[in-house]
Amino acid sequence: MALPVMLKAALPAVPGVNQLPGIKKTGGALPDLTLSRDDVLVERSEVERYAAVCGFPNRDVAPVPYLHMLAFPLHLQLMTDPRFPFPAIGSVHLENTIVQHRPVAVGETVSLSLTADNLRASTKGRAWDMNVTGTVDGEVVWESVSTYLRVGKGDKEGGDPGIALAAIDAKGPVWSLPGDLGRRYGAVSGDRNPIHLYPLTAKALGFPRHIAHGMWSKARCIAALENRLPDAVRVEVAFKKPIFLPGKARFGAEANSTGWDFTLVNPKTGAPHLLGRTTAL
Repeated sequence: MALPVMLKAALPAVPGVNQLPGIKKTGGALPDLTLSRDDVLVERSEVERYAAVCGFPNRDVAPVPYLHMLAFPLHLQLMTDPRFPFPAIGSVHLENTIVQHRPVAVGETVSLSLTADNLRASTKGRAWDMNVTGTVDGEVVWESVSTYLRVGKGDKEGGDPGIALAAIDAKGPVWSLPGDLGRRYGAVSGDRNPIHLYPLTAKALGFPRHIAHGMWSKARCIAALENRLPDAVRVEVAFKKPIFLPGKARFGAEANSTGWDFTLVNPKTGAPHLLGRTTAL
């Protein structure tokens, strides 16, 4: 019987076990693989479960970041492939860009494909991109790029510093994030990384307690802006400091010439958890 995917993701992070053949990660080149999920139904019940956790209203179209959840099994499948050079657990989600060419309606079927490329030196280690394309009847309707980091010896002078996003004042509402948020989001997204679930599982991986998913924080910010966004839109974010659960975060947004700059910060210190930008297409 095949190992459960999250267990396969965790084993390369376990000392001793991570040296075994078939589990040990080499840190070499990214594999030339394309993974796909075809004809995935956008189901109303699942869209509404996701919307409830992330703060979206119920509509007849999927929220802008919803297809990331449908593509997440491909992320895990690739990162747990024996040919993939880095462990899934311990790889840091640095940035995410979503391009929605048009809304995807509830009831449509979407085909998704994923590739990894652009392995490069970053200022903090090695970074790479996970690229997803979503199509409906051959029409590209949605794309995303998730940039991941493997912390290590970085190139502070010539390494990729990441996308430049405006730091704005957060003057919006303070959101209270409950202690079970990671488990609730994990239940709808399939992302049950131990760092998001319980204090004990997070401590085992070096965190003082569990943290919110970065893609939840992006989704929650998009939900706060949704009625001001066009149907065709790009939404870019850089994830900064983690949000420990339970916790609070303050939202802020300012209009710019092409859309919105937005942020999520610690309400006590002002330290950013997330910086973001929307651009009308």
